[in-house]
Order: sequence, then C-alpha cells, then structure tokens
Amino acid sequence: MKLLQKLRSHVPTREQIAQNRWLTWLRPWLQNPKLWHWSRRGVAMGVALGVFFGLLIPIAQIPLSVAAAAIMRANIPTAVASTLVSNPVTFGPIYYGAYQLGVWVTGAKERPKTLNLENPQHNLAPADTSFWARITHLGKPLLVGLSITAVLMGLLTYGLISLIWRWRTLAKRRSRVRNNTV
Repeated sequence: MKLLQKLRSHVPTREQIAQNRWLTWLRPWLQNPKLWHWSRRGVAMGVALGVFFGLLIPIAQIPLSVAAAAIMRANIPTAVASTLVSNPVTFGPIYYGAYQLGVWVTGAKERPKTLNLENPQHNLAPADTSFWARITHLGKPLLVGLSITAVLMGLLTYGLISLIWRWRTLAKRRSRVRNNTV
C-alpha cells in the first residue's frame, strides 16, 4: 500500500465528521466540495491549521480546526488528523518546551522545581489544585511559548508540505516526460 493511501485510510471521512455532535453547527458549511478536495494548498493549509490548534489549545482542538478550515477553505480531514500532534504522549514535552521558550522570551523567572517552605509564594501550584489552576499558575511564559510554537510550527508545516507536494508533482511530470520520449 502506498504511503498516501495509507495516510488517507486513517483520515476521518466526510460522514464521520458531519455526524460528530460537536460539529453539528458547521454542517451547512461542510457541504463545500473544496473542503474535501486533496489539493496542495488545501492539504497544506489543513495540516497547518490542525498543528496550530493542536499545539495552542489543550481541548476542543478538532471543532476549532474544522471551523477554521471551513472559513479558510482548507482540507478538513487533514486539519482534523493533524490536531493529534498533541496527544497524551507528546503533551508533556510540548508544554514543557513551550514554557521554557516563554521563560526565555519574556525574561520571566522560572518557577522552582521543589517546594520552598520558607517562602510559600514561590511554590509550585499545590498538588490538590485542578488542572486548569496548574496551567494558569504557569501564566504568561506558557501562553507566550505556546503561541510562538503554534505559529512557527503551523507555518513550517505549511511550507514543508507545499515544498514536498511541489517536488512530487515535478518528479511525476519528469517521469512521464522521460517515459514518453524513450
């Protein structure tokens, strides 16, 4: 099985996306055939949007990427599939790296890795706080780092997919010309 066929087999179908309960409000816009067409621009934009929302937003990535893809006329299946760039395995390293980038860019002082009993305001969030409280405790450095990472990775994936698509198209064209002239 070719790589492209293998990738397409893992991408959700139009029916699967249309039946999703979180996306029912988008059904009128999901009828546009350009949103399902496999073109260089559509696929590159879809993957870029999926990576952007997958890195930037910890929840509701798929509905947001589908809405953005519908607005920007990008390929919806690739936008949905590429949100999986952040998953339970990659979540920790992505957020840690984004936080470190945010600390470096903003010049904020990094939070201590251990508890400081003498000065409690410098402690990490207590273990019994909610997930969102811990995330907001990290504050501005995390938000800045995630924003920079999401934008750069989105642009990088758009450029890389466009370049690879163009290279494959030229290679196929050269092969056809070579086969016709022999």
